[in-house]
Amino acid sequence: MFLRRVLPDNFTLCLIVTVIAASLLPCRGTTANVFEILTDMAIALLFFMHGAKLSREAVISGLTNWRLHLTVLASTFVLFPLLGLLLKPVLSPLVTPALYAGILFLCTLPSTVQSSIAFTSIAHGNISAAVCAASASSLIGIVITPLVVGLLLEVHGQGGMSWHAVGDIVLQLFVPFVAGQVAQRWIGGWVQRHRPLVGLIDQGSILLVVYTAFSAAVLQGLWKQLPLPVMGGLLIVNAVLLAIALLATRYGARALGFDREDEITIVFCGSKKSLASGVPMAKVLFPAHALGMIVLPLMLFHQMQLMTCAVLARRYAERAGVKKRDVPVTTEAPAD
Repeated sequence: MFLRRVLPDNFTLCLIVTVIAASLLPCRGTTANVFEILTDMAIALLFFMHGAKLSREAVISGLTNWRLHLTVLASTFVLFPLLGLLLKPVLSPLVTPALYAGILFLCTLPSTVQSSIAFTSIAHGNISAAVCAASASSLIGIVITPLVVGLLLEVHGQGGMSWHAVGDIVLQLFVPFVAGQVAQRWIGGWVQRHRPLVGLIDQGSILLVVYTAFSAAVLQGLWKQLPLPVMGGLLIVNAVLLAIALLATRYGARALGFDREDEITIVFCGSKKSLASGVPMAKVLFPAHALGMIVLPLMLFHQMQLMTCAVLARRYAERAGVKKRDVPVTTEAPAD
């Protein structure tokens, strides 16, 4: 049981293997072009399936708790970007400028869906509100993330995001998502009955993006630019951001007068960042040679948040008098 708690989940192991494969056998030339086409198709399918499986009834049922949803959105799209900017003088010396651009990108991303709901359930929080808050964050992020990324990178001195990039996000991500919502009437039941297959599509698309991203980055000399001290610095930066977000959501929820169940929802929905949404967005927003540096902070943050939130969920459950049990550290990808 101890090993189950500390070892990475299967999807994280697949990510590691994919990065190793890209490092040893990077795709190039015609092969790279084929992978680019496959990746674009997989991303469109990914967001189509997201739209098809997102229950409008569940979202509508949780909309009444508007204070909670605004708090989660404020943490996701206001607190995190401000932390990325305000902590730059302290944290940026620990990493390279390219990696810190990846940190800023991470700060703009929406919350997870699957794992936020799962941890809220384990900790006995407000599950219906978690479904609504996480789903709304994911949907709003399609529009908000590229805009905030452009603003942060302009302040960071790396140039803003063009309206062309925003248009690409709308075309490649939002349009398939809306198409999935429209098709939900006919295929929603099938999607719910075949969740493992949908999970494979989600994970497969992310692995494709990671492979193509790291292939291009390796050919540009990625690992020569990442000595061990820089990797250690990146872990510290991620840990600081996650710790501040967890503390801010917990004590902020209490200061705003939320009850225990709503506090749990705010903590698990407002402190996390989506790998499943972030990797495809990075593919659309950034040039291929920069993707490796951009998504690396997110990949590390992904695993750190899952392991940390698993511990917090157990503690919340134990404090509520719930019988202690093992909490699996699962990936968000199948449903995020």
